Amino acid sequence: MKIEAITLRELKIPLVHFFETSFGRTYTRRVLLFTLHSDGLEGWGECVAGEGPYYSEEYIEGAWDVTKRYLAPALIGETLQAGREVPALLARVREHRMAKAALENAAWDAEAQQKGIPLWKLLGGSRREIACGVSIGIQDSHDQLLQKIETELAAGYQRIKIKVKPGWDVEVLEKIRTRWPNITLSCDANSAYTLADEQHLRAFDRFQLLMIEQPLWSDDFYFHARLQRQLHTSLCLDEAIRSARDAEAAVELGACRIINIKVGRVGGFSEAIAVHHVAQRFGIPVWCGGMLESGIGRSHNVALSTLPNFKLPGDVSASKRYWKEDIIEPEVAVSPQGTIAISDKPGRGYDLRPALIEELTVQKEVLRA
Repeated sequence: MKIEAITLRELKIPLVHFFETSFGRTYTRRVLLFTLHSDGLEGWGECVAGEGPYYSEEYIEGAWDVTKRYLAPALIGETLQAGREVPALLARVREHRMAKAALENAAWDAEAQQKGIPLWKLLGGSRREIACGVSIGIQDSHDQLLQKIETELAAGYQRIKIKVKPGWDVEVLEKIRTRWPNITLSCDANSAYTLADEQHLRAFDRFQLLMIEQPLWSDDFYFHARLQRQLHTSLCLDEAIRSARDAEAAVELGACRIINIKVGRVGGFSEAIAVHHVAQRFGIPVWCGGMLESGIGRSHNVALSTLPNFKLPGDVSASKRYWKEDIIEPEVAVSPQGTIAISDKPGRGYDLRPALIEELTVQKEVLRA
């Protein structure tokens, strides 16, 4: 599988409904796609870097630049036997995991197509359907949030996750639990709190949450371990887990009882699988987080979620929750039971919509040797 060229492409796609976290509010998603051209095949990957360096240090312009200057030149002209060979070729460049992940995942996609097998099987998956939850951002009012939860529960989703921050947490959780005492509920803080909020966070215990996700600093294990000892509710780490080494250190310290795996955050499928295996060895369940992906990134999340230790409903929800039209067909759909069926088609399992991709493209560049 010789990498002959790499296409960088930015799309601009309006969200059906704004999405707000403790970082801010998003109305339109800038989507960065990489295409690996090899032996007549096209492998596609999605870089999940945000519009600004808020979730992590990565952002769209930075990912485009480092890929054009350093990452793509390290791949173009190389002959690969498997997608798992990509990380070693990119290792000289430090960090930039989301850009690296898009390239590596595109190589896995091309490999699966070349071998005529589904991507999920190539990754080592075994599930024929995956359980789905939803992530609901901060809303303009409590009533608006409750209405959105009602809509998602009616659609069959098995877990509701809400974003929280100081001033939008205990009162909101109280109202949700009063209305729905038995639903599977969790919250995500995106590092909005500090240890000074320990007493406040203890109040979350009474809501019987599945987890509190990343309440403290994005790079921290130690203070999460201290906080976990004070809470009955399980902590889940997201931003802090960037590698299998991080996962092992966090679990041994007692910093979390659950891990969120985002394939872009950890640098690609190879490291995501390694994190999965570490968590499985320690008996720590994992789930797949979302980053407002288009259908390409979403299809990769679906494939990853078929691995056996993805025991909790992930954020791999239906395309229609985010996009008026997705760039794949069929679009990712969730059953009334809150599950996604797994396709046996070779590669990512979903076809592209080239005309729509071109229509949404705002910049494009083809890189060759």
